Amino acid sequence: MENKVSKNLYMIPYALWIILFVIAPILLVLYYSFFDIEGNFSLVNYKNFFTPVYLQMTLSSFWYAFLITAISLLVAYPTAYLLTRTKHKHLWLLLIIVPSWINLLLKAYAFIGIFGAYGVANNFLEWIGIGSRQLLFTDFSFVFVSVYIFIPFMILPIFNALDNLNPSLLYAAKDLGASGWTTFRRVVFPLTIDGVKSGIQVVFIPALSLFMLTRLIAGNRVITLGTAIEQHFLVTQDWGMGSTIAVFLILIMFLFMGLTGFRKRGA
Repeated sequence: MENKVSKNLYMIPYALWIILFVIAPILLVLYYSFFDIEGNFSLVNYKNFFTPVYLQMTLSSFWYAFLITAISLLVAYPTAYLLTRTKHKHLWLLLIIVPSWINLLLKAYAFIGIFGAYGVANNFLEWIGIGSRQLLFTDFSFVFVSVYIFIPFMILPIFNALDNLNPSLLYAAKDLGASGWTTFRRVVFPLTIDGVKSGIQVVFIPALSLFMLTRLIAGNRVITLGTAIEQHFLVTQDWGMGSTIAVFLILIMFLFMGLTGFRKRGA
């Protein structure tokens, strides 16, 4: 009985944190979504969301989030696989994770210098004879910087899944005559799929609502739902429409988490 009471007491700070910083903000955003720009109760914001402008913005957000996630996964999986087979794997993993501790704004400004007209990237292009190019404020620079920022969060769960893989399963597959590709396809990848799902979640969801990089790196050429929310709250002062977009973004995130977290019965 005392243990049960103690557990309930320990749960109080956690419950308060969830209520104050998760549930309350969501309810507040939901509340504001039912008011138009003049402060009148209305469903006009939800009607406007299904207009071509916002639907196109939603598709654009999904496309860039998918692109960032796919490239991150393609780079992260072989990187994590190689890391698990190096001698000082945890040291190398730490070196990959350390850049994620640096402030996002500082990294964005660093890449502005790198991709600028007189930056390192253009100096390299001139040195190899290609010549200076417009790299900053392009889709390429936006996706590149986004992948650079998110890739440690993709590598970490995949690395943990691969590191926990039972080596005897690989030896058994080899003894049974399975090729390297067959072993990866039938043994390694299925057993590390949970790490892949976790990596996809922690990359796709924040990539869906990027707004700082769209302004600093893409020069507002890339318009996402996160950009629209920022504009409505800080520029047009239409908190209702900004909240409505946020509501749909939250719903999309929960739906995506549900889909990627789904497991078959008995798994």
